[in-house]
Amino acid sequence: MKNKFLLVLAAFAGGTLLAQNTNTSKFKQLGTEIPTPNVYRTASGAPGHQYYQQKADYVMDIVLDDKNQIIEGSEEITYTNNSPDPLEYLWVQLDQNMRANNSTTQLIKKGGMREKMTYNSLKNTYFYDFDGGFKIEYVKRSDGSDIPVIVNNTMMLIPLKKPLQPGEKYSFEIKWWYHINDRMDIGGRSGFEYFENEDNYLYTIAQFFPRMAVYNDVDGWQNKQFLGRGEFTLPFGDYKVNITVPSDHVVGSTGRLTNAKEVLTEELASRLEKAKESFEEPVFIVTQEEAIKAEENKNFKDTKTWSFYAANVRDFAFASSRKFIWDAMAVQIGDSTVMAMSYYPKEGNPLWEKYSTKVVAHTIKTYSKFTVDYPYHKAISVHSKSIGMEYPMICFNGGRPNPDGTYSAATKYGMISVIIHEVGHNFFPMIINSDERQWTWMDEGLNTFVQYLTEVEWDVDYPCRRGPAYKITDYMKGDKSKIAPIMTNSESIYQFGNNAYGKPATALNILRETVMGRELFDYSFKVYCERWKFKHPTPADFFRTMEDASAVDLDWFWRGWFYTNDHVDISLDEVNVFTPFDGNPEVLEEDLELKDEKRRFIGDTRNEEIASETVVAKDSKTVDFYNSREYRPYKPSDRDFEKYERQKDAYNQEEKDLLKGDYKFYECTFSNKGGLIMPVILEFTFKDGSTEVQKIPVEVWLQSETEFVKTFVFEKEVVKIELDPFLETADTDRNNNYWPAVQEPSRFELYIRNR
Repeated sequence: MKNKFLLVLAAFAGGTLLAQNTNTSKFKQLGTEIPTPNVYRTASGAPGHQYYQQKADYVMDIVLDDKNQIIEGSEEITYTNNSPDPLEYLWVQLDQNMRANNSTTQLIKKGGMREKMTYNSLKNTYFYDFDGGFKIEYVKRSDGSDIPVIVNNTMMLIPLKKPLQPGEKYSFEIKWWYHINDRMDIGGRSGFEYFENEDNYLYTIAQFFPRMAVYNDVDGWQNKQFLGRGEFTLPFGDYKVNITVPSDHVVGSTGRLTNAKEVLTEELASRLEKAKESFEEPVFIVTQEEAIKAEENKNFKDTKTWSFYAANVRDFAFASSRKFIWDAMAVQIGDSTVMAMSYYPKEGNPLWEKYSTKVVAHTIKTYSKFTVDYPYHKAISVHSKSIGMEYPMICFNGGRPNPDGTYSAATKYGMISVIIHEVGHNFFPMIINSDERQWTWMDEGLNTFVQYLTEVEWDVDYPCRRGPAYKITDYMKGDKSKIAPIMTNSESIYQFGNNAYGKPATALNILRETVMGRELFDYSFKVYCERWKFKHPTPADFFRTMEDASAVDLDWFWRGWFYTNDHVDISLDEVNVFTPFDGNPEVLEEDLELKDEKRRFIGDTRNEEIASETVVAKDSKTVDFYNSREYRPYKPSDRDFEKYERQKDAYNQEEKDLLKGDYKFYECTFSNKGGLIMPVILEFTFKDGSTEVQKIPVEVWLQSETEFVKTFVFEKEVVKIELDPFLETADTDRNNNYWPAVQEPSRFELYIRNR
């Protein structure tokens, strides 16, 4: 600390502050980074007056072979060209082809040998022999003639005899089948889990049919290959799906069950009706006792067909097993009653019967508050070990207790979190339908952010994994060669969870809590969700809407948080304390006396030992009045006092009040060491124990993005200054956040080498 006097000049004195304009690139508008507005997408972030999107309708007949773990199907796709462009061909996604022996996904696997490797690791890396790709039996036009398709890995080209004109429809049929993968063996978002002790299967089936790719104004055809990580981009459409399964199976699915009388007994139908009136507790449609009886008395011979219809959804998935317990309860969303449901085997209890459906209900209520009202008639959570994946109205979730029914806190909260997250995906991207193949963060990041809000509304002490700013700091300050900007294609991301889930969720939380404030953020975020529900938004649409609806320039934020791998490290480098001074000569003299009482230079102290041996000590003729140790370089004269009295008369009343007060000026120097500019939040602690928080907007970095000086004035003495006191800016180094300096404790791990 430096204590200095601030000379207060009379009113006629003045000065000029010169500032050097260094580099304003961090505040540069996102002009070249985002697409130019047009008739399809406006500069405000809203759909333009000529916005369009395609439509794909499906009629499917699906058969689940529980004996051989094969799924086969036939489908008719009717594609409507709502674009202004004639289309010479159509693209269909064949996602299951990533499981083919010769797929790109298998060929690009890499990695070296380790000292310890499991058999499954060796098998799935070096001896992969599961043939899980689509077996296409035919692709036909509606008149029955064959279509000469071209299959390119996970994409299939449908050539057209003549271009499909704007407003026209085109129908074609595909028949196919494939081997269902064992998720517990080779992994996957879709597949089966085998229960060896019972010889039973639990199927969670998705990405199971050839699906239309998206064609839009941004990318044309989104026909980027599916390699396994970047998820799915799909158009909306209507689905009519018949699913044939063993007669003792219970099926949960996207869409409304249209033949309940044929597949449900009167007792089950009655319980389902009762559940529609139960808003407090779930009602069992299929009890655990009934599920156990079904899994013991397996029926492979007889089949039953469940029929479902879903309007305006972007995908379709289902789950089927004789092991399912089924419970449900009602949730009021706006003017609609929505059914929250869970399907789970006995292995999920007691956790699942206690929590799952209530978590589903809580999730759709909370997400509806922050985004859009949940539009579908149901939301389903299905339990299967080691999985978390989402589809319209249905999701597959892990979280299994120990065989004896006990469970850890990690299992409990992990289950609740994955249910919230996967049910939340109904909103991102099933309703607000972003391009997952390209921008993972637009569904995972936004969803993880609202997941955090939903977790704390479940329990304010919830052990949230992602969301609070301080939880992302270790990642952001890490090795930059392994940290990609958020605006990176899904397949090229390093540290997938931190990049696509944690960092964007944290960024939105900081926007809400620190940059914009809750009210303004919540309004703008809801505007974005309402604008783009059942549409295809891009990052630019999100960025622009958040600014347009709030009147807050956020380009600096998007640029720093989404387009760079910079981190936040703002340092409080120096504090100088000034007190007002009116020029009184007596005060100057006292100040010089105080300076004499300060510690002496070590050399001066040691030189006292030779004082008697110096020339002036031995030769008195070399001494005059200047050699006196009582000498003071400054002694006020009568003229000094006369000048002081004249100056006092020139002060006006405001200046006199300033001089008589106890004002102290704290000149603080801040530097940006991490590269990411942020608002500066300071907490001042005073000698009397009181505190004051001041928030300096991010624009303080304008014209000087590496360092700035700002002075704070108080009538009380400051004893402590803390930067980012509430851990809200993701500052990665808190050791430089204090005045006087404070060293925050760190940990080290005592590592014992194997002996």
